[in-house]
Amino acid sequence: MTNRVHTIYISLLIIIIFITLAVIVSIGYDYYTTPLTERFFHEDYRLLKPSGSIGHGYGIIGTLLLLIGVASYVIRKRVKRFARLGLLKHWLEFHIFLCTLGPLLILFHTAFKFGGIVSISFWSMVAVVLSGIIGRYIYLQMPRSIDGVELSFEESRELNYDLSHQLRQKYNLDDSIINRLDNYSGNESQAINILSLLPIMIKGFWEDRSALNEITISLKNSNVPRKNIKEVKKMCKAKLKLNRRLSLLKTTQRLFSYWHIIHFPFAILMLVIMVVHVGITLAFGSRWIF
Repeated sequence: MTNRVHTIYISLLIIIIFITLAVIVSIGYDYYTTPLTERFFHEDYRLLKPSGSIGHGYGIIGTLLLLIGVASYVIRKRVKRFARLGLLKHWLEFHIFLCTLGPLLILFHTAFKFGGIVSISFWSMVAVVLSGIIGRYIYLQMPRSIDGVELSFEESRELNYDLSHQLRQKYNLDDSIINRLDNYSGNESQAINILSLLPIMIKGFWEDRSALNEITISLKNSNVPRKNIKEVKKMCKAKLKLNRRLSLLKTTQRLFSYWHIIHFPFAILMLVIMVVHVGITLAFGSRWIF
């Protein structure tokens, strides 16, 4: 998947989520904004209540999307025979898409009325979604190979060395520029307080942009042929990003281990109560449109 195709792919997933939200809101805005005590008398009550044909449908479809999103990513990640079935990072993005769209539908299935044991599942789902967003952000800060496999510190340094070697040998880039690339991100593998991680990442983003602008100016006065400048800039950007991630590696690894402690138990709790809820619903003879 090329960068352009990947951008279109991500954009399409985001558009689907926003279109789904817009359609649901347009269908039931008046009902969802009606006070809970008055909804029974609303003309759309039979359709949009949790057991209504539309409201119940939101719950069923949302649950299926959630289960598919979790199962597909876990199978792709854990089962070796599927290791070559697309890049892991693309499966993670699809997992995030389904596990965003599914809870969105489940939210409207509840009609914003939470109570009993189901409320535990709902708030667990909210915790899973929020922690998933945070986990995705941390995930992006960790050095990885092109297929999404996490790299160790030594493997990351070796990749960094290979980038430097290519810039020297293939593009004849000056050592002074390569040294500047290595020095922009500070000390390697420094331990940083977790609370200060986000401000440091934001600061690093703007520092890298500034560094890339300076490197671009330097490239115009270097021995690099003009036809190769675009490719060299791309490699310089990759080297800056890798250096930045190397400098934060210890902190991101520690934070990611904490994230697993939060995300996994909430996910299990959500799924268990969801299964109990579905089982009780079926036991009492509740059906959808069938």
